[in-house]
Amino acid sequence: MENASSSQQATQSETPTFFTQEELSKLKSDFETGGVENVKPLLDKKVKELENTELNIAVTGETGAGKSTFINAMRGLRSEDERAAAVGNTETTKEPTGYPHPYLPNVRYWDLPGIGSTRFTAGSYLRKMKFKKYDFFVIVAAARFTENDAKLATEIKRLGKKFYFVRSKIDADLYSMRQQRKEFDESAEMGKIRSDCVSGLGKAGIPNPTVFLISSLNKKMYDFDRLLEALADDLPNIKESVFTLALPNLSVEIIRKKGEVLKKRIWMSAILSGGVGAIPVPGLSAACDMGILIGAIIYFRECLCLDDAALRRLAERTGTSVEELKDTLKSSLLGEITVKVIVKLSLGVVAIGVSAMEVALYSVPVIGSVFGAGSSFLMTYMTLNNVLHLLMETAEQVLAFAKGAH
Repeated sequence: MENASSSQQATQSETPTFFTQEELSKLKSDFETGGVENVKPLLDKKVKELENTELNIAVTGETGAGKSTFINAMRGLRSEDERAAAVGNTETTKEPTGYPHPYLPNVRYWDLPGIGSTRFTAGSYLRKMKFKKYDFFVIVAAARFTENDAKLATEIKRLGKKFYFVRSKIDADLYSMRQQRKEFDESAEMGKIRSDCVSGLGKAGIPNPTVFLISSLNKKMYDFDRLLEALADDLPNIKESVFTLALPNLSVEIIRKKGEVLKKRIWMSAILSGGVGAIPVPGLSAACDMGILIGAIIYFRECLCLDDAALRRLAERTGTSVEELKDTLKSSLLGEITVKVIVKLSLGVVAIGVSAMEVALYSVPVIGSVFGAGSSFLMTYMTLNNVLHLLMETAEQVLAFAKGAH
């Protein structure tokens, strides 16, 4: 009994945060009164809500600050990639320009004209830029933040939105200093740059600002990771999940965070995929909705940057081909997802044993434990968990390959 109690406590901590307590209670009640068919409508509604959740991120700063390069970095693109934001030193943005994420089109980064390039006050600027649509603002500067930047931040704060100061091109500044001095302490120089930014913003009316020093061309260094963490932490639960999935795979930690978000959606796909029936060996497709299974696997690949478009960009950067890259990774999940591939994965799940499957149900929130070990729900749930585990391993291999190629 002690182990069961511990498992139930763990279950509660894994309850998806994108469900309200009221929705979870309704799921449980509907299931108890009418079974699987009663909970499907609410799950359908929640899946659509998750798929349609918009995240709009505004990026502003003066001409030449590196806004476009930053937007491309956040989307996992380089300037020469298809659909990348145009990079240049000439201010061409007269109206907000939206750049959708490569695989999550409801996530958009908006390039706003710098307030210094307009004739508007901070208040009128925000009205013209359709302030209300943005979830938060990133103010980018390549040198000192200006008085206009500070006024804009003050107005954003007054209107109740979050903003972040990003000091870009830090790698170029440090390189220039290194070339001019016999003795060079990078940490000390970064401290001076940060202090200068904080001091300037303080004088312009922003008390105790946090400034992130980044290079959009070298995201693995400086404050880029800290910036991503700060952006995610300040978002409401559903949008935090969406933002996490939209991040470029810069580290093993990001890949694992994506895995946590995706795992919390597996049980919904499992319930929608099948009813309660015998373990379908070999008739898997008769008991489960193969379209849902295939769609979930393709979605996992995109979120983990393992789709063909992401692999092609990596191959181009590392001087190899997509085929050679796939051969190196040796994963059947990177090819065409067919019924045959899924059945093979599911038979491997069956080999785990029914007792292990029953234990796994403790990680399904609210209603999972009422399903028997012989359900097609369980088969789908375990198959997708297995798929996600394998894809996360592959994503970590891709990350190691990319690091080794530089």
